[in-house]
Amino acid sequence: MDPAPTSTSPLSAPAPAQAPADPHRRKVATAAALASAVEWYDYFVFGIAAALVLGDLYFPSGSSSAGVLAAFATFAVGFLARPVGGIIAGHLGDKRGRKPMLVLALTLMGLSTTGIGLLPTYDTVGIAAPVLLVALRVLQGIAVGAQWGGAMLMATEYAPEGKRGLYGSLVQLGVPIGVVTANTVFLVAGAVTSESTFESWGWRVPFMVGLLVLVLAWYIHTRVEETPEFREAERALAEKEKSHKAAGGEGGNSPLRTILRHHLGTVFLAGGSFAVNTATFYIIITGVLDYTTRELDMKRSAVLTVSLCVSLTQLALIPASAALSDRIGRLRIYAIGAAGLAVWAVPMFLLIDTGSLLWLAVGTFVTSCFLSVMYGPQAALFAELFTAEMRYTGASLGYQIAAVFGGGLAPFVMVLLLEATGTSMAVSAYIIGLAVIALISIKVLAERARSR
Repeated sequence: MDPAPTSTSPLSAPAPAQAPADPHRRKVATAAALASAVEWYDYFVFGIAAALVLGDLYFPSGSSSAGVLAAFATFAVGFLARPVGGIIAGHLGDKRGRKPMLVLALTLMGLSTTGIGLLPTYDTVGIAAPVLLVALRVLQGIAVGAQWGGAMLMATEYAPEGKRGLYGSLVQLGVPIGVVTANTVFLVAGAVTSESTFESWGWRVPFMVGLLVLVLAWYIHTRVEETPEFREAERALAEKEKSHKAAGGEGGNSPLRTILRHHLGTVFLAGGSFAVNTATFYIIITGVLDYTTRELDMKRSAVLTVSLCVSLTQLALIPASAALSDRIGRLRIYAIGAAGLAVWAVPMFLLIDTGSLLWLAVGTFVTSCFLSVMYGPQAALFAELFTAEMRYTGASLGYQIAAVFGGGLAPFVMVLLLEATGTSMAVSAYIIGLAVIALISIKVLAERARSR
C-alpha cells in the first residue's frame, strides 16, 4: 500500500500546524495526560492482579502454572478487544471529534474496572465468575483501545510549533504513572492486610479507584474544547462532501475505508515498529512479576517496589527523548531504542535469574531506558503518519495491532516459553525477534519518508 500523505517527514524534525497560543492549550494537554494516566492505571491493575491472585480465585486447577496461564489469557483478551475500540472510536473520532470519544472511553473504563472489583469469585458463583471476568476485561480492552488515540490527538493537535513530540509525550507519561500508581495501591493494600485478607478482598481495593475515572470524564466533557486541527479537517471534509454531492456522487467518506484501501501498509509498519516496545514492557511489569515470585521465590512486595522505582525513571526519560525527537527526528530516536532492546534482551534475563533484587533492578532499569527512548516520540510519530481526517483511525489501528501481537500475548508467551524450554533465554530470543521486526519497519518508514 502507498504510504499516507503527510506534510512532514518523521525522519526529520517535524513542524506541526500552528496551534492556538492560549492557556487552554496547557489545560487540554494536562487533561489528556490525566486521562491517559487514569485509564492505564485501571488497565494495569488487572495485569498485576492476574500475576498475583486471579488465577486461584477465578480459574482454580491443580496446577499453579495452569491458573496463571488462564489469568494471563484473560489479560490477553483485553488486548484482542483493543483494535475493536480503536476502530470504532477512530472512525467516530475522525467523523465526530476527538473529545466525545475520549469521554466515552473513560466512562466505559471506569465502569468495567469497578465491575471487576465487585465481581464474585468462582467459589461463590461457579463458572459465571470467569465468564463475567472475561466480559469485563473485553470492555476494558475496548475502552483503552478507544482512549489512546483520543488522548494522544488532544495533546498533539494542540501542540505549539516544534513541540508536538514533547506534548505527545505527556500522554505517554500516563503509562509509567499508571504503573507506579497501580503498584503503589497494591503495595498499600498488601501492607495493611494479612495474606488471607488480601486474597479475600484486599486485592479488590485497587479496582474500586476506577470510579475516579468518571469524574475526569465529566471534567473533559464540560471544560475541554475540540482540537483546532479536527475542526479544520471537519470543515474541509464538509466542503468536499458538498462538492461531491453536487457532482452527483455519494457523500460520507469513511476514514476506516480510506485507511483499509490506501494506507494499510503504513498501519502495519507502525504496528511492527512498536510491538517490541509493548511486549517488553508487559514482560517486565507483569511476566517478570509472576516469574520472580513463582519461580525464583522472591517476595511480592520487593518485586513490586522495584517495578515502581524503575517506572518512576520513565517520568524523566520519556519527555526527554520526545523533546530530542523534536530536534533530530522521530525515527532516529525510535531506532536507537529498538536496537537497545535487542542488545539488552539477554543480559536482562541473566541478571534477573540471579534472584537478586539489585540485579533485577539493574536489568529492568536499563530495559526501561530503551523503552522510554522509543515511547517518548511514538505518539507524535504515529500522528504524523496520517492526515488529520484519518489520523484517529490510522494511529489507533497501528498502536492496537502492536498491542495485540506484542503486549497482550507477551506474558502468556513468556510462561509458555519458560514451561517449554526451562530457560529464560527463550524469552530473550522472543524480544530479539520482535526488535528485528521493529528495525525493519523503521527502515521502511524512513525510506518512504525520504522518497516523499
